[in-house]
Amino acid sequence: QVHLVESGGGLVQPGGSLRLSCAASGTLAMLYSMAWYRQAPGKQRELVAYITEAGSTDYADSVKGRFTISRDNNQNTVPLQMNSLKPEDTAVYYCNRGTYYRGTHNPGDYWGQGTQVTVSS
Repeated sequence: QVHLVESGGGLVQPGGSLRLSCAASGTLAMLYSMAWYRQAPGKQRELVAYITEAGSTDYADSVKGRFTISRDNNQNTVPLQMNSLKPEDTAVYYCNRGTYYRGTHNPGDYWGQGTQVTVSS
């Protein structure tokens, strides 16, 4: 009964911004480490950002200073604010419920269907 649904993707110009949202149902995001991943065509799925149960966050080096992950406990959502977007940010972005141990997010079995982000002039 656990479902994760991503939204907010679209086409944006380099330097622009998008706000993605992961809506969780059948589970409470505040009780898990929640993460955003992305996968570009022909590339491995990579961890972009995560927020732990305690509210601490971490980011891939490629997005530090540009992306911000947060958690809205009232709405049970995990937004990802993406600023100063670059063409290399183009990918399908996925939400994941996981666990935090050994100093990082470890992905669980629950994923959303993904939302496409395209950064192009």
